[in-house]
Amino acid sequence: MKKIFLFISLFSLSFINAQDITDAVRYSQQEILGTARFRGMSGAFGALGGDLSALQINPAGSAVFLSSSGSITLSSSNIQNDTNYFDGFSETSSSNFNFNQIGAVFVYNNQSESTILNKVSLGIAYDQTTDFAEELFAFGRSNNSIAEYFVGEAQGVPFSIVGPTTGNESIQDVYIDLGENSGNNGFRYQQAFLGNQSGIITADDPSDPDNVNYSSAVFTDINNPVNQDYYYESTGLNGKFTINGGAQINDRFYIGVNLNSHFINYDKVTRFDELNNNAGSVVNEIVFTNRLSTIGAGFSAQVGGILKVSHMLRLGASLESPTWYYIEEETTQRVTTDGVNGRINLDPNVINIFPEYQLRTPAKATGSIAVLFGKRGLISLDYSYKDYSSTEFDSDEGVNFSDINRQIENSLQGASTLRIGGELRNGNWSFRGGYSYEESPYENEFILGDRTGLSMGIGYNFGKVKFDVAYDYSEQERIEQFYPNTSFTNFATVENYRDNLTFTLSLNL
Repeated sequence: MKKIFLFISLFSLSFINAQDITDAVRYSQQEILGTARFRGMSGAFGALGGDLSALQINPAGSAVFLSSSGSITLSSSNIQNDTNYFDGFSETSSSNFNFNQIGAVFVYNNQSESTILNKVSLGIAYDQTTDFAEELFAFGRSNNSIAEYFVGEAQGVPFSIVGPTTGNESIQDVYIDLGENSGNNGFRYQQAFLGNQSGIITADDPSDPDNVNYSSAVFTDINNPVNQDYYYESTGLNGKFTINGGAQINDRFYIGVNLNSHFINYDKVTRFDELNNNAGSVVNEIVFTNRLSTIGAGFSAQVGGILKVSHMLRLGASLESPTWYYIEEETTQRVTTDGVNGRINLDPNVINIFPEYQLRTPAKATGSIAVLFGKRGLISLDYSYKDYSSTEFDSDEGVNFSDINRQIENSLQGASTLRIGGELRNGNWSFRGGYSYEESPYENEFILGDRTGLSMGIGYNFGKVKFDVAYDYSEQERIEQFYPNTSFTNFATVENYRDNLTFTLSLNL
C-alpha cells in the first residue's frame, strides 16, 4: 500500500492539539522493572545497594558489592482493566513477556592501608523503566455522539476549505494540502474535512462558501442514546542504559554517580464505533480509527551516597536530574460511516509527521534507611518525591507550548512514593516481601488515583550463581478520556490491575 509522508508546518497548533497532560505524565513516570530481588522487596533499595537495579535508585549502591557481579532478568506480566462506561462494564486482560534488565558491576578493592579509598566500582546496566503494553475495551449507551468531536473541530472553519472536492482533487490531496498549508490550523482543518466528507457533520448553509457553522448529522437526546464501543491497544516501553561509577571511602561511606541514556518507543491504536437507529439521524454508523507512533531519546544524571552508621543501620540519599527528551510523533486516521447516503470509507492513507519537540520530566529526590540484622535479614524503607508540575514541553521548531505548560502547572502536583521491603535469610535461602505506595501526580485524583502494590520473592544462593524469583501486584484507578481537549468529553472509568512474575540469574564474576 502506498503511503504519503506529510510534514505539517513547524508552527502548527495541531501539534499542541496532539499533546496533552496525559503524555507528559506517561513519559515522566518511571518504575524500575528490575531484578527479582529488587522487585521482591518492592524496590526499597536506596540504602542497601548490592543489586544491579538498586543502582537506578542510588548510584552509590555499586560500591556496596563485595566483588564483581552480573545479572540478567526476564519477566511475565499480566494487565487487567475493568472498565465502566455508562451502562456497560467490560473486563480486558493482556499478557506480555519482557526482557527487564541486564548489567554488570566491576569492583576493584584497594588493599593499601595508606589511602581512604577502600573500593572503586564501575557499572554498566540496561533497565526497562515502563511497560506500555495494555488493552482496554469500553462499551455503553450515551446521549453524546462522537459527531460532537467533528462539530467542535469544524466550528469557525470556512466551508470552502472542507467542502466537496473539485476537479482532479482527491481526498488524499486535500487532506495533505490542509496539513501542509493551513498554518496553525492544519490538524483541526483535517478533522473538519474528515467530518464533512464522511457526512458526520453538515454545514448550516452549504450554499455559502464562507459558512463557518456546522451541525451533527446524528440525532440524540435523553430518550434516543447511541451505542458506542471504544477499543484501545498500546505497545512499547521506556528504558535506559546506565554507566555508573562508585567508591567506598573510609569503610563507612559510599558514593556514586550515574549517566543515563533514555529511550521511548510507544505505539497506540484507538477505534471508536458508534451505532444508532434514531429517527432524524442521517448517519447511523461511525467508525473512527487513529494510530499514534512515538519515538524519543533523552538524558539524565544521578548522584547518591550511603552512610554506614553502624553494623545495623544504613542511611541513603540520592538525587536524579530531570530527563531531557527529544520526541517525534506520527499519526494516521481513517473514518467509515453508513447511513442515508450509503457507506463511505474515508481513508486518506497519509502519515502526519509532527515537528520534533522536547519534554523535560521532573527531578526526583530519594531518602532511604535500612536496618540489617547480620546474616539473618534486613528491613529497608525508601521515600521519593517528584514535582510533576515542573514538567515542561518545549521546541526548537518555534512551536508555542505555553498553554499546555500552564495546564500542567495548574493540574499536576508534587507526588510522594513510599517503598518498604524486607528480607529473611535461612542458610542459602532468602525470603522477601514488600509494599509500595505512589501518590497521584494529579491534583484531581479522579483523573489518576494513587497506586498501591505488594510483592514477595524467594532466592537461592548456589555460591557463584544465584537464582531469584519474585511476584508483585499493583492496582490503580483512572479515567480514560477518549479525545482529550475536544468537544467530545466522554470518558470511561478504569480499574487497572497488574501482576508480574520475575526471574533473575546472577553470577559473581
